[in-house]
Amino acid sequence: MSSNDPGSFFGQRSAMTARPSPLFVGSDIYRNPAFGFNHPLNIVRHSAVLDLLGILGWLDAADFRESNPASIDQLLQFHDHAYIRALQYANATGSVAPDVRERYQVGTFENPLFPGFFERASMTVGGSILAAELAAAGHVVFHPTGGTHHGRSDRASGFCYLNDPVFAITTMLRQGCEHVMYVDFDAHHGDGVEDAFYEEPRVTTVSIHEQNRWPFSGTHSHRHAGAFNFSVPPELNDSEFDYLVQNAVLPLFEAQDADALVICCGADCLAGDPLSQMKLTNVALWDVVDQLIALNVPIVVLGGGGYNPWTVTRYWAGMWGRISGQEMPECLPLEACEFMRRMECDLIDEEDINQEWLRTMADCPYPGAIRDEIKLMVENTQSRF
Repeated sequence: MSSNDPGSFFGQRSAMTARPSPLFVGSDIYRNPAFGFNHPLNIVRHSAVLDLLGILGWLDAADFRESNPASIDQLLQFHDHAYIRALQYANATGSVAPDVRERYQVGTFENPLFPGFFERASMTVGGSILAAELAAAGHVVFHPTGGTHHGRSDRASGFCYLNDPVFAITTMLRQGCEHVMYVDFDAHHGDGVEDAFYEEPRVTTVSIHEQNRWPFSGTHSHRHAGAFNFSVPPELNDSEFDYLVQNAVLPLFEAQDADALVICCGADCLAGDPLSQMKLTNVALWDVVDQLIALNVPIVVLGGGGYNPWTVTRYWAGMWGRISGQEMPECLPLEACEFMRRMECDLIDEEDINQEWLRTMADCPYPGAIRDEIKLMVENTQSRF
């Protein structure tokens, strides 16, 4: 679909009064075991979100779109040919030579081999391509398994074999968008996406992430490259997060004159995640995504990191609930509570499981003082508009 097609959302921002129904992109492939024993991602995520939505009756078949894996030709639009061949060979044989492991960072603890890892990663890319195409037609599209924002063109990185947000962004550009803003709320800097578009004037990247946290990048903004980073101190609260969004993210959207959005909603920024010290609540994040949707441009909402199965499931299921206009229950129904109790995570001790994770969908808000460090970040960014 091009910008001249009557069904295209681009160019119709001011004229739109109502969008088509929101859509959820997924695949049953994510129910297969992945990453292997003792890996932070060896937990239920996508399947648990779908199961909880099924219990709540929040996802109709008409709102679900099954994705297809990205083709090799599609993958080669960003990823190097030699790297894709190495992934295919490792996937087929279940092994990598030491020099291949070193060069492509595949077959490591961080990015392990497991049956079907290439098909799974390709499906995630295919899902983001589909999501961007559907967004161009006006739908708000949620693809929670997307968000593999660390993947590089020539190697795996940070649990990411490929980089699906890159494909969501480039698909929007091909669909006729003139300027895409990528907004990343994951606790870890979206380094792979920033680097992919560092010299692309049609893309602005914005990342709010925890300082002194892997991959230890994103410490400064690079206005000349359209890369804006907010490396926040530990224990970021809801008030500080909202302050950053209202005074930096939304003004940047207007200043850059963006006409499409791709959002990475990693769940590791939530309180209780074992791989970060951020203290955000799912309600604060839902509220911000609501505000971004209200900008009335084509929008793709991706997932990202998240290593606490209880907080991930509640966040992403609740995200779809917000997007699709569901009434948020004060308490989960009994079947949902029992489902949540059956979850396990080696990274979280039993005594550290918050009982509210087992019986509610929405977190209690976590407001707080706005630290001077946060205010200074905003001041520095505003001076560069």
